[in-house]
Amino acid sequence: MAATDLNTVRSTIEARLATELASSPAIPVIFNNMAFDSTTEDTFVQCLTSFGANEYLTQGDTSAATNNVVGLVVLNIFTEEGIGAGSNYTICKRLRDLYNRITVSNVIFDSPIGPEIFTSSPEGKFQTQIRITFNIYEDL
Repeated sequence: MAATDLNTVRSTIEARLATELASSPAIPVIFNNMAFDSTTEDTFVQCLTSFGANEYLTQGDTSAATNNVVGLVVLNIFTEEGIGAGSNYTICKRLRDLYNRITVSNVIFDSPIGPEIFTSSPEGKFQTQIRITFNIYEDL
């Protein structure tokens, strides 16, 4: 077997988020390398998926080896400033429930960290952040 296609993993994570935020109510989702004007929306979610440390789980050649691929999903949640944290935390609850200690297409999600309040980079927005680590067991 070949190494895991990281684009497939990224797509799995992003599709789950986009589907959840497409309704009830719909919230725009921004992914890496997308053009977006934050002044046009009061509420939106930014998703950043990255891959970090990997480790060998078995020894030997690559014909019967297993690796642990570790990644991180960072979700920045932006809502209108000056109206309190309630609407932001409601979105955070949806997102935590979406990934909290589940396995989707062999992507194993850990318990989310956050929401933590951040000083917002786009002015006029209230920002929180949720981080979720994940693992993929890669059979070579």
